Amino acid sequence: MPALHGREALLAAIETRLAAGGGVALYGPPGIGRSALLDTVADQATARGELVLRLRPARGERVLAYAGVADLARQVPATAVAALAPAPRHSLIALRQGRSSRAGVPALARRLVLPELLAHCARTSLVLLVLDDAQWLDPESAELIGFAMRRRPGNRIRMLAAERRPGRSRAVRLCPAPVVELAVPPLSPDDLTALLEARGLPCRTASRLHEASGGNPFLALALGAAVPPGPAWLPAPLPETVRGLARERLSELPAEVRATLLTAALATEPTVTLLQRAGHDDAVRAMRTAAAAGVIDLAGELIRFTPPLLGQVLADETPAADRGRVHADLAAAAYDPVEALRQQAMRTARPDAQVAADLAAAASRCAQRGAERTAAELYLLAADRCPPERWADRLDWLVTAARTALTGGAPALAGRAAEAVLAADAPAGHRVRARVVLIDLAGQGLAEMGETFAAALAEAGDDPALAAPVRLRLTWAAFLSGDLETGAADARHAEQAARLAGDLTTEAMAVTMIAQIQRVQGEACWRDTLDRARSLPAAPAPDWLHYGPQYMAARFALFDDRLDEARAELLTLLAVAEHDRLGEARVEVLRSLSEVATRAGRCQEALRYGHRAAAAAQQAGLSPGPTWYTAAVAELAGGSLEAAAGFARRGIRSSLQEGDGLYLRRHLHALGQAEVRAGDTRAGVSTLRRLRDLEAESGSSDPMIVRWRADLAAALAGLGEHAEAAAALDLARSAAERLGSTPALTGYLDRAAAIVTSESGHADTAADLATAAARHFEQMRQPVEQAHALLVVAGAERRRRRYAAARQAIGEALTLFRTAEARPWTLEAERALARTEGTPEQGLTSTELRIAGMVRDGASNREIANRLYLSVKTVEATLTRVYRKLGVRSRTQLLSVLQVTSMGEITNQL
Repeated sequence: MPALHGREALLAAIETRLAAGGGVALYGPPGIGRSALLDTVADQATARGELVLRLRPARGERVLAYAGVADLARQVPATAVAALAPAPRHSLIALRQGRSSRAGVPALARRLVLPELLAHCARTSLVLLVLDDAQWLDPESAELIGFAMRRRPGNRIRMLAAERRPGRSRAVRLCPAPVVELAVPPLSPDDLTALLEARGLPCRTASRLHEASGGNPFLALALGAAVPPGPAWLPAPLPETVRGLARERLSELPAEVRATLLTAALATEPTVTLLQRAGHDDAVRAMRTAAAAGVIDLAGELIRFTPPLLGQVLADETPAADRGRVHADLAAAAYDPVEALRQQAMRTARPDAQVAADLAAAASRCAQRGAERTAAELYLLAADRCPPERWADRLDWLVTAARTALTGGAPALAGRAAEAVLAADAPAGHRVRARVVLIDLAGQGLAEMGETFAAALAEAGDDPALAAPVRLRLTWAAFLSGDLETGAADARHAEQAARLAGDLTTEAMAVTMIAQIQRVQGEACWRDTLDRARSLPAAPAPDWLHYGPQYMAARFALFDDRLDEARAELLTLLAVAEHDRLGEARVEVLRSLSEVATRAGRCQEALRYGHRAAAAAQQAGLSPGPTWYTAAVAELAGGSLEAAAGFARRGIRSSLQEGDGLYLRRHLHALGQAEVRAGDTRAGVSTLRRLRDLEAESGSSDPMIVRWRADLAAALAGLGEHAEAAAALDLARSAAERLGSTPALTGYLDRAAAIVTSESGHADTAADLATAAARHFEQMRQPVEQAHALLVVAGAERRRRRYAAARQAIGEALTLFRTAEARPWTLEAERALARTEGTPEQGLTSTELRIAGMVRDGASNREIANRLYLSVKTVEATLTRVYRKLGVRSRTQLLSVLQVTSMGEITNQL
């Protein structure tokens, strides 16, 4: 069966309790995954050879006496039935046929047959009774099963039961003691995204479904199946299965509770006090009942439906007249005159010029005080209530609603308003501004917006004020796709148009993009261009901060290893980005702070910033690819290699889906590092070669931004591809010289050169290069990279058979890793220290060790060549070097020298 996502801890808790004997009672709302958990536990028990008896009663079976016991009895092995005495066997036959009461079977016989039958089963194997939807089990069966569980012999009979409600429920009463009650919680955003991705949903779509479903897997899958093709902001319609499930949950509540909940569903910010002011005097009790049923969450006084679609279904399925009365009550109860006006307008959908004008005026006041989401809602409501004679006002309000909703972090409202403009016979200026909103809603998926870009440019015509924003966004699209030449041309067009229009903000962002492209292409003039952008007397709003020259200067400081400067600038920008209601600028600043912390050796700080950025992107509904890259980098330094590879693989899928070539290449670098460090060097080389080819296609040549070249060279050396490794290093050094490399980049290249040299058998030179690299990183105050270089020093010293020097280098590295809280590196250093024992075979390179190990296992030269994708001549030459290093002359002598234990330990590290 498919793997469960995010249920590892819960499965472990279930298995631990069942292994000790007793029972487990699970509870959770419909669709939360109770049945999937039960199926998984049952399948695992069956695989272990246990007898699993499964019951899954349906709602209608609750009135069928002994239906559950009949199903249970039919699953019992014939050997256990044959072991029964005649009288219990007669009772069992009656129970199987569901006719015990009519057949005159005594009550005591009915009660005793099930314990005796299960006891016979338990003599040959462990027994696990799995009961799903315990609330639908008929009372007669419940009584017999409960009696049997209380009379079970020993701990060889266990029970796993599930139902919807917690407390002293039927599931708890049926389980044998000791019983533990466990909630099945909603899935986390990451786990739900992984589940939905596994079902073929795009990463960004999967991400935004978490909020809509409240982390409920069934609801998320149902909503995901209904996601329409088109823009990411487009809300998915509620499928009938989802509506049916919502109706079922709501119908279980008393009518007066549902009435109170309707008022909460129609309020903008529902609180218990507001409900009381709206006429629901018993709101406290009603909300407690709803919270106990799992329909709402109460955070103090604030009421939130869980999931939000419950409130939507409740409102949608209430007659309009009833909704109108509730809106009137809410208008009377509102403290805020703007909310009172909004509720009054919601009473009816009829056009009214005065109401529309009042709504627009209130929207303007909200926008001025920074309440942009509320302003967008009011502008959109004003447009909906606008009569035909005020058509021009309606179009103005729609355009303003679209842009205000975008900056207010309400993508669905922004998209609805923009589409309404395009559906009308609007002037060109209105249409271009609406299309720009739709382009901005696409996030990283700009590659899919070709038609929208073309239409916007055509409608903009010769108007520079309209053309400049479109050209700027074309620059972003080209940059993300890797088409740097086109991006540079569009940036220059945007700069010229913005200058003609007097739009200094757009001009500054366009010049900043020119500087960024120049840097990526390896042009030294990028510094002058960035200075020109910074000199313009304009600063982007908080929402566009990450496209401005100040943010780009901080990024370039990071690339150039001026880490203190980068961190100081980013912390200043973060204070501004906190006012970003769209969310993207805040995410970008947090990401950059994480990358600075990673490089500076503050690994746990990097993880905190990285995960904070991922959560902010999730909340804002942004493309997850960039934040997954940051999380992968932080995990490589301070978390786990497995988590890093997981983030990188998901980021690769996301980048491919959205046509984001920039972050596709960065994710490939993170994945390649994770694979190499986890021991799968061949896979890592393949990943990094793919990155190399994409970089060549894009024209990117700055080795400072994504420092993959040194990693590729080192990995190639590990596979014995020394010539290709040396060529990769030569190209990297040439590119670095053109840009004027920093000591840190020199350190990366020297460290990689040390690995290549060491693998080629020149340990003396390798030790000198790695020591120099360590000094470079020490000067740059990058302790993790310094410690990595010291590990390379230790490897070279081992090959020189200077084991005391190797242990000293590893000890220094280990101290640095522990201080930086670089957990995966610490584990690697500890393993290196444990295997530095001074054995002869440790003078071999990794390729030589692999081949020696295969010889030890009996492989021929040709078999070795085929398995390692090498020529036979290369294998023969390598073996000659192994013989020379170990002082032997034949395979027989080689086998006598190699120690099986030490060879196994060493090769497992490669």
